[in-house]
Amino acid sequence: MSRIAGRVQIFSRALPRLFSTRRPRPAAEVKSILISHRLRLGDALLLAPLLKKLRQSYPDARIAVTCAPDMLSIFSGCPYGITFLCYDPRRGDTVREIVSSGPYDLAFVLGDNRYAWLALAAGSRWIVAHDAQMPAWKRLPIDDLRAYPDVPGAWGDLAAQLIDGPPPPRYAHGEWAAPAAAPFDLPGAPGTYVVLHPGANSVVKQWLPERWRTIALSLEAQGLTPVWSGGAAERALVRQIDPEQRFRNFAGELDLGQLWHLLANARALACPDTGVAHLGRMIGVPTLALFGPGSVLVHGAGEFWADVPYMTETLDAIPCRNQQRIFSSAVSWARRCDRNMEECINKTPSGAACMAGIDEARVRARLEILLE
Repeated sequence: MSRIAGRVQIFSRALPRLFSTRRPRPAAEVKSILISHRLRLGDALLLAPLLKKLRQSYPDARIAVTCAPDMLSIFSGCPYGITFLCYDPRRGDTVREIVSSGPYDLAFVLGDNRYAWLALAAGSRWIVAHDAQMPAWKRLPIDDLRAYPDVPGAWGDLAAQLIDGPPPPRYAHGEWAAPAAAPFDLPGAPGTYVVLHPGANSVVKQWLPERWRTIALSLEAQGLTPVWSGGAAERALVRQIDPEQRFRNFAGELDLGQLWHLLANARALACPDTGVAHLGRMIGVPTLALFGPGSVLVHGAGEFWADVPYMTETLDAIPCRNQQRIFSSAVSWARRCDRNMEECINKTPSGAACMAGIDEARVRARLEILLE
């Protein structure tokens, strides 16, 4: 099925509802809630504060969240008693399942406001989203557009502020149930190995291969077993880092459920600012995240994950980390960079300056703290 056919399904249901009268119900009567999005893994995990606050605010409500097919395993434990609905706009069965799952008393749209149309097609009576700079047609179904606050914060904490009231309690280890996973052989006994995940969704976020190699050799010298992880597209990167295949390489071998269990039994995790860093926080494995173009403030632990063993390493004074937006919303206090390598305005022979400037000795020192 094409995206066009999926859009026909959505708009054929949504347009008649757009011109009908929709009224919000009082909060006490909210019995069903939808969260509509198509976020990547990391940002989808950052919805946890919102999910926890929703469950706290509406303990008896039916809550459903859209989810990309390859992420379903991570959410199979139904955290906070929430249902996750598979959504792929190219698959008619998933579109039909979502638009037939309503009606909903309340809906939240995250990331891209175009998914307000999906929420409306599912019969959502009142739709809430962050205000954003995007074509007007995307925001037509939204009833309550909220600006990002003037007070800086992590995006997950800000998403939870779409619901009125105090923030949710901080994340506690184990409250997100471990997913089921097909069996595989761990690289060693629990606590004897460290996972190094060098890849990221952008080349700009990748650290120098020789530095990853040095970190791996340093861990080995301490009596720990370094292992590599990554997606199928990152096999070549791992081969470049470890051409002799000295250490176990899981790149392209594990699904997300299996990756969860690999990390859950590890002594520590080191990776760039990517979805795996957020997964490490969720699991509770001591995690070191290397931030180059991204913002530690926006995508760091924030208040919700303040109690988990998590550290970051970054360069603070990067003038080209100057884009003031979160998704499509202008946010005056945000400092980040979403440029690709061709657009990078501060390149060095070793790559983007924001990553090339991260000192290997400081990374080793951070890992030492986490390993203790």
